[in-house]
Amino acid sequence: MRETSEARYARTFRPEGSNYRWQSVDVLQYKEEGTAPFKDVTRSVLFEEAELGYQWRYFEVGAGGHTTLERHEHVHAVMILRGGGQALVGADVYPIHPFDLFRVPPMTWHQFRAGDDEPMGFLCLVPSERDRPQLPSEADLRSLRANPEIARFLEQTRSP
Repeated sequence: MRETSEARYARTFRPEGSNYRWQSVDVLQYKEEGTAPFKDVTRSVLFEEAELGYQWRYFEVGAGGHTTLERHEHVHAVMILRGGGQALVGADVYPIHPFDLFRVPPMTWHQFRAGDDEPMGFLCLVPSERDRPQLPSEADLRSLRANPEIARFLEQTRSP
């Protein structure tokens, strides 16, 4: 049987039980400690192929943990796979439920926070070539905190 070029590059990643881990996929640090505020987050790169032009990642946020409050020039999509909590996207705070989809537009402040009782996991689709995240300045934080709902959210996540 002749192997096609598509079959040569086909890959399957099977889950390892029900723990949201995949065979042959490493669990990595979310970010280097001390580079940005976050709590109890890991990431796994599921796909990053040049011909796709995108990277598909899985993030796990431990109970009570949160991602970094940041923004960047690229758009990305987030799909919640498990758990709950809250998400700040732009000027709104949303409850998180499994299978929710979030579109994060360019230069939009965003942060994802797991509830206190269970981990929250999500898939994130981003361009392979992208800019570095930008952290909020003191002026940005003052502006964000002018919205009482965002101020409550930021206080709960113990962000800067």
